[in-house]
Amino acid sequence: MAKTLLYQIFGIGKIPTNVRAEIEREGIVLFDESIRGTVTYLNFRAPGRYSNWKRQWFSSAIVLTKTRLLALRLRHPIIDVLLTDVRFRGLKFSVESENTLLACFDASLFNDDWTGTIEYRFRTPIASELCQKLILEQE
Repeated sequence: MAKTLLYQIFGIGKIPTNVRAEIEREGIVLFDESIRGTVTYLNFRAPGRYSNWKRQWFSSAIVLTKTRLLALRLRHPIIDVLLTDVRFRGLKFSVESENTLLACFDASLFNDDWTGTIEYRFRTPIASELCQKLILEQE
């Protein structure tokens, strides 16, 4: 799949050098960078924020290592959870279309004072393979 225009010009959506070195030490299983991503907030409530439905688009990267799942929005982590963490089992993974991985979870999973549902979608050619590996890790 073609990389985003912002990646081609400015490198936006690229995994930062220091993070890349860290994940290479952990042992990369699968990764893709400069992919289109979205976040959807459903019935979301947090201190000072609320939304019944809100969607945002961004350039992202997703990495599965031997020890953790890491997803970046631009250069900032949006999902960073060890595969042995009990919260990892609270994430629900599915493939919405041939190239779209859905990661869905209750907002309170990572923040006690948040409620609602958060859905991340990543458009990547490795969506099916990544989903299978993530589900196997949860068992």
